[in-house]
Amino acid sequence: PGSVPNDVAMPALVKAAAGGGGRGMRIVRTSDELSEAVESAAREAEAAFGDGTVFIEPYIESGRHVEVQIMGDAHGDVVHLGERECSIQRRNQKVIEESPSAGISAEVRDELLNGALALARHVGYQNAGTVEFLVGDDGTITFLEVNTRLQVEHPVTEAVTGLDLVELQLRVAAGETLPVRQDDVVMSGHAIEVRVVAEDPATGWMPSIGTVSSFEIGEGVRVDTGIRAGAEVSPDYDSMLAKVIAYGPDRVSAAAILARALRTSQVTGVTTNINSAVAILSEADFLSAATPTSYLDEHPEVLAAPGPTGPQRVALLLAASFSTERHNRAADTATGFAPSGWRNMRTHGHREIWQVGEQQEHVEYQWTGQSACVCIGQWPEPLEDGTMPPDERQTLHVRLLSASPTQLAIEIDGVRTVVDVDRVDTGNDLIVHTRSAAGAVSWMLAPRFVEHDLDVAGGGPICPLPGTVIAVHVVEGQSVADGDLLMVVEAMKMEHKITASGDMIVGAVHFAEGDRVDSGDLLVSLVDPEVAEQQVTNQAGDEKKS
Repeated sequence: PGSVPNDVAMPALVKAAAGGGGRGMRIVRTSDELSEAVESAAREAEAAFGDGTVFIEPYIESGRHVEVQIMGDAHGDVVHLGERECSIQRRNQKVIEESPSAGISAEVRDELLNGALALARHVGYQNAGTVEFLVGDDGTITFLEVNTRLQVEHPVTEAVTGLDLVELQLRVAAGETLPVRQDDVVMSGHAIEVRVVAEDPATGWMPSIGTVSSFEIGEGVRVDTGIRAGAEVSPDYDSMLAKVIAYGPDRVSAAAILARALRTSQVTGVTTNINSAVAILSEADFLSAATPTSYLDEHPEVLAAPGPTGPQRVALLLAASFSTERHNRAADTATGFAPSGWRNMRTHGHREIWQVGEQQEHVEYQWTGQSACVCIGQWPEPLEDGTMPPDERQTLHVRLLSASPTQLAIEIDGVRTVVDVDRVDTGNDLIVHTRSAAGAVSWMLAPRFVEHDLDVAGGGPICPLPGTVIAVHVVEGQSVADGDLLMVVEAMKMEHKITASGDMIVGAVHFAEGDRVDSGDLLVSLVDPEVAEQQVTNQAGDEKKS
């Protein structure tokens, strides 16, 4: 990139000239951020596309990202195949795409389609392509770019037109005349696509790596993927695992079909955005087509969607617990005199703690035949004077109707639920994947006894996943404030900013630019200023004594 201008109107968007897929893009809200944004975007663009050239354009805070699919041949023929809306994005990368757009007027639609055709004819366009626009709240249209290829979201266009875009692209590439005219292109129904990615929306879309232990997508949808159980998700490639596409006679029907398929999907081994996607597809503003590019910022609740809730989640929890008990009972051939979980104290039943991320669920149960009395919630602990507080846990009456190693039928207060289970015992952790018609949850059994490690001096941010250090912004002894940038790590084709979580002193910088880092590595040691001052005082005292 050349010199950075100092008269750019804010907010602005720094964008890679050779880019795509949200790579090499940075939103700039103040002039002080511009130089760093240009440097960072250029660095990412060079790594992704081999070209670090960037340009700057106005950034529209709230609008719709609408694109027109075009197809042109070598004989001067060009057609449009309708428009797609791709406004729901994170990091300027699309998450949900649909066709047609439900949020624009007929007049705006005609302007977009005719404008895309005029552009394509003017340049003699040949090939499949996408003409991209931003549509403001007032209907103002801003041209963005032309992507000279098929894009990830092309299946929704195929669904509503009935045309095979790959076949059309190959035909025009072979020099053939387009087999369709504009009057042949008829849009029917509605299609929605979700990109299933190995990222955690609840933690700022942090990528997740590992081995995919199970990969099953629900029925009634098209699935484009190369992922199977046993596939490795590495830090060297994009995080997308699959495209899941639903078609319906109208938008609400398509959303319901897609939500149902995702709800009954089970993708384990890595963290995904499936629960978040289900929440979006059921959310009121989404269903009313109120989906500007700021949608995810305005609806943070969908990012931390936990999956099934209420009694449906309890059924999945008890399936994890009961299947584990049955597995342990079957494996216990040494004693045989008592069932799994038996104890000689009548004060409480069998207790377990199951975790989903940072959330914990406490379960206690006692069996009588095929029935159990179950308490959900943290069990009472004695107070300082030895008395017990009131037991305010939820109490349930549960029957186990049937059970196999892979499926349980549970009746909770008269409501029957069938749950599929898949146990994964790594030797260190026990994880039970559970799935019902309500959705899927993966539970990890918390250890009964925790070994407390020695306190480690000089704590600080750890690396979230394997990658390469591409920038270091601090030195030993430097004072940093909450949110200050410490280091930048590149992984999964994205840059991850490592920042300070408080006002601290840099004790040590453990890696330099260009170093490879692994998940869990301590990147920068940070020390509380009061502790650092005390250390200096103690050191001075020791030197004086010596």
